[in-house]
Amino acid sequence: MAREKVARFRDWKYWGRPVPGFGDPAARLLVVGLAPAAHGGNRTGRIFTGDESGNWLYAALHRAGFASQPTSTRRDDGLRLADAFVSAVARCAPPANRLMPGEVERCRPYLLRELEVLDRLRVVVVLGGVAHTGFLAAERARGETVPRPAPRFAHLAEHHLPSGLTLLCSYHPSQQNTFTGRLTRPMLDAVFARARTLLSP
Repeated sequence: MAREKVARFRDWKYWGRPVPGFGDPAARLLVVGLAPAAHGGNRTGRIFTGDESGNWLYAALHRAGFASQPTSTRRDDGLRLADAFVSAVARCAPPANRLMPGEVERCRPYLLRELEVLDRLRVVVVLGGVAHTGFLAAERARGETVPRPAPRFAHLAEHHLPSGLTLLCSYHPSQQNTFTGRLTRPMLDAVFARARTLLSP
């Protein structure tokens, strides 16, 4: 994917490797997305950076007090997260923006390691159904109990997991969702406002 540049980024040297998570190592909030965008995180080397989904996400995190600025354009743009960490269930940009079978499973060790290191987590926001399923699979893989049937995905759904984490669901801020109005800024803000409330003393 790093070789298939678009004209507006033809002078960029694309990152073109697995994209790491980003944020505060003492975070109590984890945001889990799907995968790096071909010309976003795959280009810049920072998750949700340099694309419209990232513009929506970091603006919402900024409005909720988790981000130092509302935009994210490159790794060195000064963005800092406070009490939040952003991750994904897949770490490379999928061809044609479609995950290949097994890709989330192969990338799971990245998320498992982050869950191990982020030992203050209390709230997890999953962006989309694939992130929801992938995060619950990671919970099982690290030995945590996940209820059967599994918690249902729906926008603003809230589930209290046996591990002690609260799982909040949101539609993914993809252009497919934001352009059609399936996800609006107030809808996304409501998710992070709820996360903020859950993290309040």
